[in-house]
Formats: sequence, structure tokens, C-alpha cells
Amino acid sequence: MFETIKNAFLNKDIRKKIIITLLLLLVFRLGCYIPVPGLARGFIEEQINGVTTGTANSFLALMSSVTGGALANGTLFALGIGPYINASIIVELLTVGIPALERLSKQGEEGRKKITTITRIITIVLAVVQSIGIIVNFAGGFGAMSDSDAVNWALFFDQQWLAIIYITVIYTGGAMLVMWLGERITDYGVGNGISLIIFIGIISTAGDSIIGKFAAITANNLAPLFEVLGFLALAVIVFFCIVYVDLAERKIHVQYAKQVRGTKMYGGQSSVIPMKITGSGVMPLIFSFAIISFPSMIMSLVPSWSGALAWWNTNFASGTWAYVLVLVVLIFVFAFFYAQIQFNPEDVSKNIQQNGGFIQGIRPGKPTAQYLKKINNRITLFGAIFLALVAFIPSFIFSFVTKDSTLLNAFSTTGLLIVVSVALEFDKQLQSQIMMKNYKGFLK
Repeated sequence: MFETIKNAFLNKDIRKKIIITLLLLLVFRLGCYIPVPGLARGFIEEQINGVTTGTANSFLALMSSVTGGALANGTLFALGIGPYINASIIVELLTVGIPALERLSKQGEEGRKKITTITRIITIVLAVVQSIGIIVNFAGGFGAMSDSDAVNWALFFDQQWLAIIYITVIYTGGAMLVMWLGERITDYGVGNGISLIIFIGIISTAGDSIIGKFAAITANNLAPLFEVLGFLALAVIVFFCIVYVDLAERKIHVQYAKQVRGTKMYGGQSSVIPMKITGSGVMPLIFSFAIISFPSMIMSLVPSWSGALAWWNTNFASGTWAYVLVLVVLIFVFAFFYAQIQFNPEDVSKNIQQNGGFIQGIRPGKPTAQYLKKINNRITLFGAIFLALVAFIPSFIFSFVTKDSTLLNAFSTTGLLIVVSVALEFDKQLQSQIMMKNYKGFLK
């Protein structure tokens, strides 16, 4: 990867794209430090980390780690890219179930623009809902908002509605600006801008914690140093295992028969169908954590449901057997669901047959589709088992060397897979850019 980056900087056009990407990511990081007037940064951070309540909010802590600490700091980009990601997931699922959206997805560039517009509208709606939910959650519910220390009510003439409207507009505007930055990175930079923003947020959160550990090192206190070294050593081992599985794939060989057309002979070649073990990426994990966290988030907004919320936090808190069981079941369900969306054995079998190809030992047509479906189900099963292990084992391993909740949130579950997947994808994007420039130079 370092060799790829070195070769990329030697090319003027690619170097320009890398610089644009870095500048836009810098703008994102600067927005994570712009405070929102009227919000008490210290109080919000204490609420997320559970300093006052004694129980950390795992859902908001994970959101804060993905946004690079912007949520805990109560800054402009507190929502980060979350609303856009959720909107994209919703539109993707609706595209499968709604024929009109499915037709739009097959209309080329024009259809893609319309789907992008729909995604942006849903992003605004979700950003408004999340903004209201977060501020009400911090303030302890609608009924207790005026007595909360989360907001400086004097700036809003002690009017709850005015404070909610103001903070909602600021947070929603920040989320749309982050979405715009991500799209500009995709258009003018290198790689997927949305993924890079999430990547930078996670790395920044972990980096701030590691810097804080080094700052706490003294001649009489070397414990933070050993804690950081142990954490980094385990992180390298876990990253290696994830990369090893992430790059693994099952190759199905396809042989094409020879065909005589006129005086020329075509075909007679072979190719492969690569089927990755983690073809669905982190989507099953994101879906599963979103669903299992949704009830607690809703109940925390309604003061009259405080009893139900206490029961839920007791019986479905992170680490309980019920939480583990439900999360594993959701991961398996969404892994198979997303695999069915991504890979259609009937379509692949039809394309192979139309091009005169066949899988050795398997008859073309329906037998090929059944064979591909069986292979896809087996691979998806192993992929779901891997995702379930990643959802729990990293946090368990890292807890032996550090108790820092920020580090554990940044490098656990989805954080690990996101960091690895985005790094690998960025490397592939650079390699393709370099290869394209080399081909152009050769043709000239």
C-alpha cells in the first residue's frame, strides 16, 4: 500500500486528487470542532460517557466515535454522515421492493440522479428527526428539558420550542454539509467520500485517545505506555485476521466453448466468478446494531416510558445473553438478506449460458443456478459467523489491555471492519488510477 501511495504521488493528476481529498477531509475535521452556541459541551460528554448517570449510552458513544468525537463535543458536525448512510440504506431496500424505484435504478445516469435526489430528501428528514431526538435525549425528555443543563436556556428566552428549532437547523445543516463534502470527494478526489469520512472519524477518535494516553505518561506512571503498546499490538493482530478473511474468496471456474463464426473462432477460454466471504461488508452489522439500539433510543425520548427503558437496559444491555442472542440472529438474517440482493444465481446462470459458458461438471441452466445458490449460501454462512465473531471478540480482547471506552468504541465491531474495508478500497482506487494513467501514457 505504501508503494502504491508513493507511485500515486509521482503522477501529477493523481497527486492533485489526493490533495483535494485531504483538504476536504481537513474541512470535515475542522467542522468537528466548531461549537454550537447554547449547548453545554461538558454536560453532553458526561451524558454519553455515563459520568452522571453511571451507565454509558453505548449507542450514542458509538455514534460519537464514528463522527470523530463531534457528537460528544456538541459541535456543528455532531450528526456526521449518519443520516445520509441511513437514507442510502432505506433507498436501497426500497429499490428492491418498489417497482418504480427499481425501474429508476435501471435507467442509467438519469435514473441515478433521481435516486440521489430522493436519498437527499430522506437524509434531510432523518437529520431533523435525529437532531430532535438527540437534544431531547440529552435534556432528559420533553417534560424535563427546561430543568436540564444541556442547553443554555437564557439564550433562547427560556423557550423550549425555539431552542429545539435552532439546534435542529444547525445539526441538519451540518449533516447536509458533511454529505456535500463526501460527494465532492467522490467526484473530484480519490475513493468513496462517504467511506473516507467515516474512516477519518474513527481514526481521529482513536488517535485522540492514544495521544491522551501518551500525555498521561510520567516517570512514576508508565502504565499508559504499556496500555497503548498492548492495544496497538492486539490491533495489528486483529487487523491482520480481518484482512485475511476480507480478501478470501471462492473462485468458480467457468469454461467457454469454442464457436466458429465465419472464418474466425471465438471462445475456448476460461474465467472465474469470484465470491467473497464478506461480500456484504459491514452492512449486516450496521443494520443489526441500528435495530437493536432503536427501541432504547425511542424509549429514552418519552419520559413516561422510563420504567420500560430501565427494564430494557437491564435485560438487553450490551453483554447480556439476550443482547448477544438477538444480535447474532439479526446478523445472520441480514447477512443472508443482503447476499440475496447482491448475488442473483438465476441471472448469473442465464448470462453464462447466453455467452456459451458452463461450469465443469454442472449442466447449464437451472442446475447451474442451483449450484451457484448452494455455494452462495455456504459462503454467506461462513461470512455471517465471521461477522458475529467480529461483533464480540475484538471488544473482549481489547478489554484485557485497556478500559478506555473511547478506544473500545472506535476499534470494536463495525469500527474494525470499516477501517480495514476503507483502507483496502482506497488502495484499490489508487491502483486503478495509476493503471489508467499508465494506459493513457502508453497509447500516446
